[in-house]
Amino acid sequence: MKSNYRYFLLSLLIILLDQAIKMAVHNFMDPGYYGQIELISPIVKLHYTLNPGMAFGIELGSDYGKLILTSFRIVAMFGIGYFLYKLTVNKSKPLLLICTSLILGGAIGNLIDSVFYGVLLNNAPVGAPMQWFHGQVIDMFFFDFWEGVLPSWIPIWGGTYYSTPIFNFADAAIFCGVVIILFFQNQLFQQDKE
Repeated sequence: MKSNYRYFLLSLLIILLDQAIKMAVHNFMDPGYYGQIELISPIVKLHYTLNPGMAFGIELGSDYGKLILTSFRIVAMFGIGYFLYKLTVNKSKPLLLICTSLILGGAIGNLIDSVFYGVLLNNAPVGAPMQWFHGQVIDMFFFDFWEGVLPSWIPIWGGTYYSTPIFNFADAAIFCGVVIILFFQNQLFQQDKE
């Protein structure tokens, strides 16, 4: 049973790395294009930006949309944590356990921003009904492949300005965990033949 904790420790490592990177960016970088640092010119950059919503900056409407989103993240965190616990008890495949650990760590990393950063970093959006649960997520990794106005024939987003997304370490952990699970789902969820 002790070996099962290593997957929760992996989640904790993801959380600690995510928060360390975010604090370094917050304390040592200026937001926006003027503070941008080119790592591999001209594509790979560090770009400090605040995300008030969820992935790709999508927001729920109304004054309490962020509160609803943060509440959902809390429920999801407990759900994923319980799922990881059940997977460890059932001795699931190590790759599935690792991927679920990545997803859990990433989810908690972004949840910390949403719950606490509005107060601790005073970064709640202007007009937010309260600072608790309204913190903006710090994003910084920018692969600057393309930006411009999308063609008008594209449904919903056509005619709007678009740039490749800016993301953080927690987002990357979630993305990697989900993609690996999707890619290897047949092997990961296949029952071992007795």
